Amino acid sequence: MKNYEIEVDGQVYHVKVRELPDDADMSASAGTEKAVDENKTTSKSPSASGTQIKSPMSGSILQVLVKPGQSVKAGDNLLILEAMKMENEIVAPEDGTVKEVLVKANDNVESDQILLVF
Repeated sequence: MKNYEIEVDGQVYHVKVRELPDDADMSASAGTEKAVDENKTTSKSPSASGTQIKSPMSGSILQVLVKPGQSVKAGDNLLILEAMKMENEIVAPEDGTVKEVLVKANDNVESDQILLVF
């Protein structure tokens, strides 16, 4: 593996890249485990099955607008995520009831991290 430092919009990221042979089966690499930075906090795993609402990008949770047990309609705001100095509203994709909220205000989240479960 090779280590690289990449800067995107002024944000510096450290990544590891492994070169694969040209005939490598890409589906096999999908099951490999991701490295976890020991300095990052990890959220608890969702215990409830259902629709998972994931973070579309890395950022910070500014405000959680729903509670477990609360009914929501498609398009209702669930929480506010700050990323790159922009406030992003995370909305309900469908009607349902919030089963579990996995983040709180001021939590830092990564892209594709599960935020809540319907």
